[in-house]
Amino acid sequence: MSVPRPLGLGAFDEAVYRTMLLHPELDTRGIAGLLEAPVEDVRGALDHLADLALTRPTGSADRWRAVSPELGMATLLARQEAEAARHQQEIERSRSAMANLMADYASVNAPANLPGVELVADLEEVRDRLVQLAADAAVEVLSFAPGGPQPPQVMEASRALDRETLERGVRMRTVYQDSVRNDPATVQYARWLYGLGGAVRTAPVLPLRMILVDNATAIVPIDPEDPRKGAVLLRSPGVIAALRALFEQTWEQSRPFGESVQRDPHGLTAQERELLRLLAEGLTDERAGQRLGVSLRTVRRMMADLMVRMDARSRFQAGIHVAGLGWLGEPSTHR
Repeated sequence: MSVPRPLGLGAFDEAVYRTMLLHPELDTRGIAGLLEAPVEDVRGALDHLADLALTRPTGSADRWRAVSPELGMATLLARQEAEAARHQQEIERSRSAMANLMADYASVNAPANLPGVELVADLEEVRDRLVQLAADAAVEVLSFAPGGPQPPQVMEASRALDRETLERGVRMRTVYQDSVRNDPATVQYARWLYGLGGAVRTAPVLPLRMILVDNATAIVPIDPEDPRKGAVLLRSPGVIAALRALFEQTWEQSRPFGESVQRDPHGLTAQERELLRLLAEGLTDERAGQRLGVSLRTVRRMMADLMVRMDARSRFQAGIHVAGLGWLGEPSTHR
């Protein structure tokens, strides 16, 4: 029966590592002889294994000791987790950059100078356009709904339109923030949407508020930080393609509404990890709460709970623990 090859190990590296485990008495030349391979190739493999912390020197220039598989594989997994976390942070930065790009694109010039762009500054007109877009939808409606729990009056006003849209066979996919899972009214509305055939997921943070209809028209706020400034309708194919890619990327990494809370190998939920990341970037508790769609009190309660789990007596000490434990993707310095 074949054993899956650990990520980061090539076939020859793995063969050398296995040989060292089975024949710890062999030196470099002995391993090369058993594998019928050039000594230089074995030395290259040993260097790579040392980089992965799977081998250690013994004091003899030509003899190495293999680290036990349990410890060795744990080290590889920790590296993989750190790399995945770094990749996730890059994705989040890309999302933020794209959101800022959309806002800049929408507001830097007058509509007449930007084909496929229409500014709508009046909030009542924005609502009218949203209703018209939903009524005209023929294939699908994709939306981001940041801001945490949705106002009851907004959900009630949307109920009839959402029902009519779904009953026409239009597909609807909506991403809320994880914080809505603690709001009974938003949970009830999300379940109602799901019961009618709508698909609902949640993510810790969302890049901006957005509705994308039939892969042809999108409406986003002129200023993602202040929806009161109005919205912009976008019809440029290039911009629509970018927004569609942003939605699909976010959707893929979001959690289906009926799925229970998942924790990473460090015991963190996605929301907890995002809170730590936001605070590490220098955001205040209040600003981090706005990004997560939760109250200031909730942010402080979450941090108090995390500090207890880290056995930290201060925020400063907690920051040191987070870095040392590798909770934000940096490899732990502990041995």
